[in-house]
This record gives sequence, structure tokens and C-alpha cells, in this order.
Amino acid sequence: MKNLLLFLVFLSVNAVAFDQIPPKPLSECKAQAPYGMPTGKTGVGICRHGYATLNDTVAKLPVWGVYVLKPENALGCIPRSNTFTTDASLPKGLAATPDDYDATGYDRGHNIPNGDQSFDQQAEWESFLMTNMYPQTPSINRGIWKLLETSARGWAVQSNQPLVIYAGPLYDIAQGNTIGPNKVVVPHGFFKVVVNTVTREYAAWQFPNEGSLGNDLKPLRVKTAAVSKLAGLKIPLPKGAKELGMDDAWPIDFGALTRAKRAKCGKDD
Repeated sequence: MKNLLLFLVFLSVNAVAFDQIPPKPLSECKAQAPYGMPTGKTGVGICRHGYATLNDTVAKLPVWGVYVLKPENALGCIPRSNTFTTDASLPKGLAATPDDYDATGYDRGHNIPNGDQSFDQQAEWESFLMTNMYPQTPSINRGIWKLLETSARGWAVQSNQPLVIYAGPLYDIAQGNTIGPNKVVVPHGFFKVVVNTVTREYAAWQFPNEGSLGNDLKPLRVKTAAVSKLAGLKIPLPKGAKELGMDDAWPIDFGALTRAKRAKCGKDD
């Protein structure tokens, strides 16, 4: 009996890795979404410290997420906690758990990157809530998707200009495979739209959730209108916004980004 009680205490301690603060309604997340929230789909709106998101409680996925990546936040120094945690703001059975991903071959892929939320401990923790995760193949999550995440930090730091970033999965509940006891839908792809708040230039990328896509982001560039159609969303943009040419790219110096991170935090990203 004593061993059973100890085991239950162990489970309870590890089920919630940090103190969760109840989310605010999306109406209070204007700082995270200065141009407004994407529209076109319904779900549970969640306003967190560093981002806003809409959660599909049937698919157990974020429909979209949005946040502002400030240059100083792109050089956050909070260590990665890996505190993958079920979102306590949703009723049991309407949210994914970390266990849903066990032995599936899929990573718990961040929609809003941990690296962009490491400017604050609460924001870093909240990046690991399962309402910010979806099943990603390891080659995508640890490869080209990570490359775009790192590139965005470089763009923010090297231009010294904030970015507004939208991201989300492409999925079909009726046709998608599921994983885990909570039947988390496996997306067939992902999208990201990046907007420079100063120049008002923007660009979009689309990633299939399969295989290895190398390390060149250019072939994954798509028109934002195409992303909106595939995702079933209207993505808000600033007045006077102009889409970056399909053959154009913002400059990036990964070495300079690493040196800036080391100078601020005392270690590499």
C-alpha cells in the first residue's frame, strides 16, 4: 500500500511540471496578435504569456498560433525545460497528453517555438503545453522546420525589427490518421507566415509532414493566399503589406546569430 501511494504521488508530481496559470480570452491577447487573430475556423481560444492560439478539441491540435518575435526575445536565455504538459485549461478528453505520442514515431512538434519563448520562464514553460504541439516526423521537426525557426530569430536580430509570426498544421479530421488514446490527428503538413512589422514585407512557407526535405527553405516558399486556402483561414496582415518575391529572401547570418546569443547568454543557442 505504501509503495502504491508513493507511485501515485510520483505520477501527480510529474503530470504537471509547472504551475499553470489559467489562460486569458483571445480578446486580451492583442499584444501577441497586433493585426488581429486568424479567422475561418472555430475552437477554444487560448491567450498565453507569449502567444495566442486556437485549439481544435476534436483533432487535439492547435488550429493556429500567433506571436510577436521581438529582437531581444529572439536572444532569450532561459534554458529549455522539456516540460511537456497536458493543458489543464481544457477538460479531460478534449486535450492531448504527452503519452499520446509515445512509441508512435512522431515528435511532439512545437507550433510556437520554445526558442522564441525563452525570454521568460513562464513563457518558456507554456511553450511546452500540449495545446501547442502536433505530431511531426522527426526529420521535419529537427530539420527544415527548426531551420525556419532559427532563421526567423536571425531575421529579427539582424534587422533589429519585430516580426509577427503565424503558424499551424494542415489537417483533415475525416482523412487524417490519429495517434494515442486521445486520437490526436496527424497533420499532412504545416504552414508559417512571417511579417516584418517595420517594412511590412511578409512571406509564407508550407511543409509536408513526411520524409526529409533537406536544408533549403526556398523550394518550400508559397504564396500566402495558397496557405490561407489550404488551412481554411484568413490570416490578417498590416495595411500596406507587400509579399516578398518568391525568388527573394531576407538575409541571414547564422554565425552572427550564434555570436549574439553567446554574448548575451554565455553559451550557444
